[in-house]
Amino acid sequence: MKRTLFIAVTLLAGLASAQDLAVYNKALSAYNGNQFEDSARLFFEVTNTTTDNDLRLKAEYYLASSFQRSNLPFTAFVYFTPIVKAGPQHPYHLKAVEALISLQEVLNDDFLIPNILNNLYDRYADAWATLPLEVLARINYLIGRIAHRKGKLDEAKQFLEAVPDTSQFFAKAQYMVGITLADPRFPAGDEVTRSKNVEAAISTFESLLKIRTRQLDFDDTKHLAYLALGRANYNQGQYQRATEWYEKVPRFSKYWDQSLFENGFARFQNDDFGGALGSLQGLYAPQFAGAFQPESWILTATTYYFSCLYDESKASLTEYERLYLPMAEKLKALVDTAEPRDTVSYFKLVNVSENPDVPRAVLNWVRTNERMLGLFGMLKQIDAEKATIDANQNWRAAKMSNELVTYLDQNRGTLEQVAGQFSKARLTEAYRTIKGFGDQVEIIRFEVAKAEKEFAETGLDAAALLSKQTLYRPKMPAENWNYWKFEGEFWRDEIGYYQYTLKRGCPAN
Repeated sequence: MKRTLFIAVTLLAGLASAQDLAVYNKALSAYNGNQFEDSARLFFEVTNTTTDNDLRLKAEYYLASSFQRSNLPFTAFVYFTPIVKAGPQHPYHLKAVEALISLQEVLNDDFLIPNILNNLYDRYADAWATLPLEVLARINYLIGRIAHRKGKLDEAKQFLEAVPDTSQFFAKAQYMVGITLADPRFPAGDEVTRSKNVEAAISTFESLLKIRTRQLDFDDTKHLAYLALGRANYNQGQYQRATEWYEKVPRFSKYWDQSLFENGFARFQNDDFGGALGSLQGLYAPQFAGAFQPESWILTATTYYFSCLYDESKASLTEYERLYLPMAEKLKALVDTAEPRDTVSYFKLVNVSENPDVPRAVLNWVRTNERMLGLFGMLKQIDAEKATIDANQNWRAAKMSNELVTYLDQNRGTLEQVAGQFSKARLTEAYRTIKGFGDQVEIIRFEVAKAEKEFAETGLDAAALLSKQTLYRPKMPAENWNYWKFEGEFWRDEIGYYQYTLKRGCPAN
């Protein structure tokens, strides 16, 4: 063993100074002994002092790896990135790519690492083909998501379908394949082609649900697939089938409120007006207080309108205006101003759980978006790592802390810009959504007034017409179900099971 070490040192001695080699070997010893704070400090010293290129390249990789093993994933990302960008000429290029893939999952990074891999893929695709299959699968998945986000649907499908069924990302990739097929932009063609694509998407989602191998975040992926199957069947006019899929989304899943809302549309289109109002009723429970669901009131008003229950329809429109028009006024001051705001200022608006300048429902809607949650998580991680670095006296003495903190601050600034752009887009979308449905309120109100006038001209007595009808309680799904009349109280175990019974105020014809 001593002779082997002596030979290794001797071979390097011609290129590296004895001092550099001594520090490098001491760093390597600390690394192998799991003393990663010491190894990071020493490898940092080597990268900044050695004139030997081979030794510097080795020290670069082990420095980044030391940060990764010190539970500083964002700092590790910063130092692995130059190695990845250097390409195969760096002896640790492929290992650094593997490290970035691992860090992407740890950081839940939907921006920085995926974009780096996407930008480098064409240049290094041949070299990456030799990576472990699971690493390559995750690269294909991440690039496929980016292509889909950019509207490059053919490219997205190719990358996503390259994820093999042996990968833990297979279910996620198949979900995105289905979403791509169901997109009306894929590919541009006639209605027959469009229908075939939707059928293929439905088949893809259904197959996804049958996967039995270990998958990452499989419960969430299944819930998303239920939603997607509901939407796909809805778009095919299969409204009852859509309802069956929406109702598979588990109660209190993170997607449950969305399934309730969309199921309201499916049941309305299926002429189940009482079921539609029952689905929407769940959204008005205290558990969903602070939710952003402006369209639910439009659907409620429309359902009452088609039942010729005009007073109830007008009451729903009034409730929409009471809840959402004040929100529009607040949002207008933020997004529809003559003086442009700094991008980061939009992020600061939503970087708090309470802000009097942003309506609570809109603030929740922006903050709970999956991509926004990822940004919050990374920014929080940067702050935590800065605190750890500042507290390390050995790193401070080695003048290492300043460089690390500088890099972290630079990346924090980039992420705040991204978060600001995303926040502005979401706030603007919320404002335009409220304004758009506000216009629909006026249309529905006009149609209600017109219908009331036409009804009055028939000479019929609306009250008498309704009094002749009998309300029956809803049909029970099974013998082990119980019926409880809703009396204004929302019980946790009843939310999602509401069913209205309606009288119809329309004339017989």
